[in-house]
Amino acid sequence: MSTVSPSSDQQLDRAALAALYEETFKNLEEGTITEGHVVAVTKDKVVVDIGYKSEGMIPNDQFSTEELQTIKVGDPLKVYIEECEDADGNLVLSKEKADKMKIWEELEKLFNDGKSIDGKIVARIKGGMMVDIGVKAFLPGSQIDLHPVRDLDGLVGRTFPLKIIKINHRRGNVVVSRRVLLEETRDSKRKTTLSTLKEGQLIQGMVKNITDYGAFIDLGGIDGLLHITDMSWGRVGHPSEMFNIGDKVEVIVLKYDRETGRISLGLKQKSADPWTGVASKYAIGTRVRGRVVSLTDYGAFIELEPGVEGLVHVSVMSWTHEVRHPSRVVSIGDQVEAAVLNVDPATRKISLGMKQTAPNPWDMVEGKYAIGTRIEGKVKSLTDFGAFVGLEEGIDGLIHISDMSWTKHIKHPSELFKKGQKVEAVVLRIDKEKERLSLGYKQLKNDPWDDEIPNRYAVGDVAVGKVSKVADFGIFVELEGGVEGLIHISEAGLDPQAKLEEKFKLQDEVTAKIIKVDREERKIALSLRDHQMDSDRRKVDEYHATQGVLDQSLGRAAKQNRNRGQAEDDK
Repeated sequence: MSTVSPSSDQQLDRAALAALYEETFKNLEEGTITEGHVVAVTKDKVVVDIGYKSEGMIPNDQFSTEELQTIKVGDPLKVYIEECEDADGNLVLSKEKADKMKIWEELEKLFNDGKSIDGKIVARIKGGMMVDIGVKAFLPGSQIDLHPVRDLDGLVGRTFPLKIIKINHRRGNVVVSRRVLLEETRDSKRKTTLSTLKEGQLIQGMVKNITDYGAFIDLGGIDGLLHITDMSWGRVGHPSEMFNIGDKVEVIVLKYDRETGRISLGLKQKSADPWTGVASKYAIGTRVRGRVVSLTDYGAFIELEPGVEGLVHVSVMSWTHEVRHPSRVVSIGDQVEAAVLNVDPATRKISLGMKQTAPNPWDMVEGKYAIGTRIEGKVKSLTDFGAFVGLEEGIDGLIHISDMSWTKHIKHPSELFKKGQKVEAVVLRIDKEKERLSLGYKQLKNDPWDDEIPNRYAVGDVAVGKVSKVADFGIFVELEGGVEGLIHISEAGLDPQAKLEEKFKLQDEVTAKIIKVDREERKIALSLRDHQMDSDRRKVDEYHATQGVLDQSLGRAAKQNRNRGQAEDDK
């Protein structure tokens, strides 16, 4: 068998082809990315030619549905060379790894250039959040926002611009931060804001935080304080009454301290001070209407117009009631009528009175209840010093304890009266300025001390009565007619060591001698000692008188006997 030797031209072509393959294969290294062309698309794979001696096949599961629908023969495709020849001599390629390599390259470029990338928060994990930026990245909790975030779960599913702060391709580790971008934005805004900020400037801001004393407003990278006193010309109980966090507000710069960076803001200063001209607008005596905006223990604040309020003190809320708390008369939101009592623009205070809008019942008291008039009313209350009697709505009179009885020593009004009891009395005095009406109960009858008592009880007479009170200094005895007499302890005739309460009991009947009747002091002084002495003296006198009669009788009898004896002798 003969052989045909190749021609010199054929040998040259083979050498050139071998050289070409050798040059191509030098550039095809495992673990690198190269570009090929799609040569076939089947139902389970995509065939790619990268210029190697054989094509590589990539499973369809490395392509998205959209990619499989659009890919066609001839399209360029970046692939990752896993193996140039496996055990079967096949070329092994991966689109998935090429995509990831490409993403890592882009991430490293973004990291080196200091640029941001959008990332979607996919899950909450220990210490922070898991973020999808093409690969899985870690967002630490401290890097989520400028301030601590309470509801981390509420961030899942949201997309934010992020900055790569750490990357390690070999370990597949990426750390991102949202806070860094926020700080950059804040610093940029702050720089812009500070460069244009000046006192008196109107500036837009957003309510960032609310405290008891004011609201912090974000002016664009820098915060200013809107103090509660600069929020409104009127009364503000708490800043939350006017603002919520996140509200947009236009404020005026009141003061800017460039050294400390402190900014004071004002809202009320955007409008004119409503207190200008208040003294002429709300002259004393003017009737006004307003809305109750606040209640305190001592009164109610009435808004007359935005920024102008007046106080109705509890003492001037009603002519007819003793108001202990304003809530008994008015409620927040009520529209009320009042009269201006005083205006002090310097301290921004207006005193109002509600009762001054109605007639004062005390203006008619003198004509309706003249001194000496008999009245009838109910006992409203009892005190240690007297009984208050209601005559009509808002008009009470006082029966003082000293005007309850001409003759008895009244220790407490409850000895004569009960709450709710109907009583008659006489008007004694009227003090319209102090709104006081003095009544007398004993004045319903004539004063027995004028004639009756002095005529009935004379010094030296014996009086019989019952013990009505026992005191440390003596015994009060109620005599006939209701008048009381006092037996002073020195007139009781007791041993100095004896105690009155052990010797005398209430309602015990005693007989004593009247030793003094004082019409001016309205007192009768009694003496047990003098009565006893008088009694003893009478007994002695009676004894002597009886003894004298007996002696006379005996003398007459003896004389008769002598006469009879003489007669017998004469016979």
